[in-house]
Amino acid sequence: MSETGSVDDDRWLVINGRKWRRTDPVLSETLVSRLKSHLGRGRSGVRAAKSAGDEAAVAAAVAAARTRVGLAKHGLGERGPLWWDSPEKDRIARANEALRQLDALDE
Repeated sequence: MSETGSVDDDRWLVINGRKWRRTDPVLSETLVSRLKSHLGRGRSGVRAAKSAGDEAAVAAAVAAARTRVGLAKHGLGERGPLWWDSPEKDRIARANEALRQLDALDE
């Protein structure tokens, strides 16, 4: 990571020395907000499942919550193919598809 403010500053965030991919900047605030809502619910689900008692139920709940987190992070561009290597329309389509799948989890 460059200290001088390279293009990577728009792509990566460094927290405690660890490099994290930033959210795709082409996504609308509404889309990002909805994806982050799913992300928060997924993370909360992982925490809640880990604190439960039944091992089989915990494993299933953790898997479901991690699926939600993974879909949300892919939609945000924080996982999967590098968002800056894809055309804008494909990035938006990826995010909308992730949101569609996430919303389907709640049906």
